[in-house]
Amino acid sequence: MTDSNAMTARMLPGAPVADAVLASLAPRIAALTAAGHRPTLGTILVGEDSASAGYIRVKHEKAAALGIDSPHIGLGEEATQADLVAAIRSFNDDPAVDAMLVQHPTPPQIDFEAALLEMDPDKDVDGLHPVNMGRLALGMPGPVPCTPAGIEALLAHYEIPVSGRDVVILGRGTTLGRPLALLLTQKRATANAAVTVVHTGVPDWAVHTRRADVVVAAAGVPGILRPEHLTPGVTVVGGGVRYEGRRLLPDVDESCEAVAGAITPRVGGVGPTTVAMLFKNCVEAAERRARPVL
Repeated sequence: MTDSNAMTARMLPGAPVADAVLASLAPRIAALTAAGHRPTLGTILVGEDSASAGYIRVKHEKAAALGIDSPHIGLGEEATQADLVAAIRSFNDDPAVDAMLVQHPTPPQIDFEAALLEMDPDKDVDGLHPVNMGRLALGMPGPVPCTPAGIEALLAHYEIPVSGRDVVILGRGTTLGRPLALLLTQKRATANAAVTVVHTGVPDWAVHTRRADVVVAAAGVPGILRPEHLTPGVTVVGGGVRYEGRRLLPDVDESCEAVAGAITPRVGGVGPTTVAMLFKNCVEAAERRARPVL
């Protein structure tokens, strides 16, 4: 028997948002290329993780379609920290490279955070270098972490009210929860929210999610967000995931669709917008470096 009072949530797929962002980049890439500055995104992969290799392949295919060069450095499973630092410095020193990324996760012998510190902040396409996190906190120009930027763009694209509303973020990670809170509190039409950050260390975190207009799940705990944690009609964005092998396990239990007014799909939600924002950061890095020419 089905519940006659159950809601049918409006789906918020990321692909249309990503397509709009990428379409807006096309004339900017064309202008850069015409001025003799073809945007270039360097990629580094450490190890032989098949999922990571797949992500790099997708990024290279997308870069080629956009007209962005993407030189790649592949390091073996036994690569050392020194090997990775040398690869990062080679891209730092290459005037043709506008932006770069180190694909995460890395093998256990690699200190990803220490490697990140070796990167030129202006070439950090993921926006995770401490300098760029500081720029975000101060509202200064610079690359914004891609998943938070994609979530803001997704909410704006679907005209989900954010300004002045209660947004609760479940998760405090450095790649999503914390930077998203900084982003959505900025004074901007697509932000300007009252943001609360809760996490699994808060025993009664559902008290906060139940009063929210928008809930962003960013904990990386499969199925942590369930219907009883929500108020009917809320907008739910699933940002956190965990992988078991090739299986993707999202934070948002699919039963939340019966309560939410709008919700991102289990697959194809913030993923496409994250990739789009990565290329937006790359193009903006190229524009900053080419400014004397343009």
